[in-house]
Amino acid sequence: MTNNKFNSYLKYEQLCTTLKSYADNYPSLIKLQSIGKSFEGRDIWLASVTCFASGPDHEKPALWVDGNIHSAELVSSMAALKLIDILANGYGTDPTITRTLDSRCFYIVPRVNPDGAEWALSDTPRLTRSSVRPWPYAEQASDGLQIEDIDGDGRILSMRIPDPNGPWKISPEDNRLMERRDPTEIDGNFYRIIPEGTINSYKINDIHLQTQKEGLDLNRNFPSRWRGEHDQKGAGAFPGSEPEVRCLLDFISQHRNICSAISLHSYSGALLRPFSFQADDTMPTEDLWVYKKIGDKGSALTGYPNVSAYDEFRYHPQQIITGAMDDWMYEENGCFAWTVELWSPQTQAGISEYKLIDWYREHSLADEQKMLLWSDEQLHGKGYIDWYTYDHPELGTVELGGWDPLFSFWNPPTEKLDAEISRLPGWLIWHALISPRLEILKTACCAVGSNLWQIDITVQNTGWLATDISRLARNKQLIRGIIIDIDIPAHVQIIQGEQRTLLGQLEGRALKPSTPTGWAGGTSDVTDDRINYRWVVAAAAGTEIKITASHERAGTVRSTLALNE
Repeated sequence: MTNNKFNSYLKYEQLCTTLKSYADNYPSLIKLQSIGKSFEGRDIWLASVTCFASGPDHEKPALWVDGNIHSAELVSSMAALKLIDILANGYGTDPTITRTLDSRCFYIVPRVNPDGAEWALSDTPRLTRSSVRPWPYAEQASDGLQIEDIDGDGRILSMRIPDPNGPWKISPEDNRLMERRDPTEIDGNFYRIIPEGTINSYKINDIHLQTQKEGLDLNRNFPSRWRGEHDQKGAGAFPGSEPEVRCLLDFISQHRNICSAISLHSYSGALLRPFSFQADDTMPTEDLWVYKKIGDKGSALTGYPNVSAYDEFRYHPQQIITGAMDDWMYEENGCFAWTVELWSPQTQAGISEYKLIDWYREHSLADEQKMLLWSDEQLHGKGYIDWYTYDHPELGTVELGGWDPLFSFWNPPTEKLDAEISRLPGWLIWHALISPRLEILKTACCAVGSNLWQIDITVQNTGWLATDISRLARNKQLIRGIIIDIDIPAHVQIIQGEQRTLLGQLEGRALKPSTPTGWAGGTSDVTDDRINYRWVVAAAAGTEIKITASHERAGTVRSTLALNE
């Protein structure tokens, strides 16, 4: 409905205008609020998306979606915006979307880190990992290579410098490509490849990267297994020390109806599940089974593999990541949470089998040729830039070129943006629909004496997941059970039962076996998804009784009945 056709990346003001347009044009489905401000004072916008006519957002199971916590991962904010667009335009016309918004809610934060994204989208880009706040020190290092766009063309490329001791040589297959020098090779022309930038306090033949003043990684600032700067770089002064993270912690902690969470990132084209810091066998077995089922559905709908972050997405086999959003959502909140790494340039180039992280350390020249061909044919030469000479202020004549990573590796080029982000909404909508859903199966009353009435209510969980979501949540007792309230006039007396009763959790269907066969299926259809409660009250015939059943995650349902034969 909005003018955005998902063929461009939006700067902050454009993003704000677009979000407000959705809220203005779909007031019955979308409410927009600022949940906090960034380090530089920009609002961090959250869209609550549901059919408000069918009930308030906080009385429905909710799916959390956030994007762009890392500054240059711009595709993630556009994917979140695409989800809002599909939900808004699909309600009333698409039966699945209509059913979803009638019974569930989405909390969507398209851009957690507006400051860093604005740096990345500036005409002269400045690239930092995450927040723009100086950390751990306020001053900039005085010497070393400062990565920047030195020729003002809006790109940060690489510099190719002749060096007899350099590790690279020009490939005989294509003079644009660089390949490794053989370990014993001494004859030929060799090069160093370093990032584009200027060198402060340059000493002849001494080039080292300048320590970046902005050293934070907001996805290390969450409370789960948080580690300080001495143990993990960029995690901040304490858990939730950064305003961008703190506002997420506050909102999520106050909205107990959030059942699952998706944190959007780029790049790799993968669905990553916790833990980031320990192996699968440390997770409750039932949760691992459910995670794999959810992941398999995600892979079928998106084309992305689903993998363990610990087993298949570690930057170094002897190092772990802690303080991440998805780990906090699962470990401390008991929600099934995922990190989605959008966009795989390798897959786009026809490289079908590769290890997500190891490929960057070790891959064949044939893969590199495929990547270059992809840039030539599909990116029209805008991904990999032919080397061209430049008069560097400290180094003299160098060559600039190589990959322009911002819109080739880190994000899709604009002409491929919509196709990439369109992979995701189907899985996110499905993910919302698997959440638990409390419903009243039956209410009944019958006379058991003179002005004595027996009242029964049966509530059930019609969702796929259990009401408390995970076995981890149950083991830690993170979530209260079902609460049954009976609202009676002052003259009515409760003879049996309580006015407010706390009951247990209800199972869903997630742990049912594949078939009702053999020992695995022997008890598969017991009614552990239902519970009954009974009162006996003294009241005159015709008295109206109101009953409410509620659960923090499975929602709230109500029933009214009159005491009649």
